[in-house]
Amino acid sequence: QVQLVESGGGLVQTGASLTLSCAASGGTFSTYVMGWFRQAPGKQRELVCIITSGGTTNYVDSVKGRFTISRDNAKNTVYLQMNSPKADDTAVYYCAAGWPSGLYPFWGQGTQVTVSS
Repeated sequence: QVQLVESGGGLVQTGASLTLSCAASGGTFSTYVMGWFRQAPGKQRELVCIITSGGTTNYVDSVKGRFTISRDNAKNTVYLQMNSPKADDTAVYYCAAGWPSGLYPFWGQGTQVTVSS
């Protein structure tokens, strides 16, 4: 069983930067695919980006070139650096742990990110 706790959300202005963190406990963090998801009001939850156990990353087109996912296996933590955020990036951001199959059984509680102009 893996417990995930996100932090770092808040209010950020367009053009600024924000970094989210997700600390994991339990399980073997380094073996999991880690993902960041988000859910905006009135919209379905969407996958933002993932990082595999080997460090391979993948991003949804809308954040490519602006967001960076990284992981520190020594600290059992995954990060999401958000550069040049836009109003459309406003959402609750969740981290999740899972496997290459695309199944993510472990989720954090979410952290609100609000981008204002």
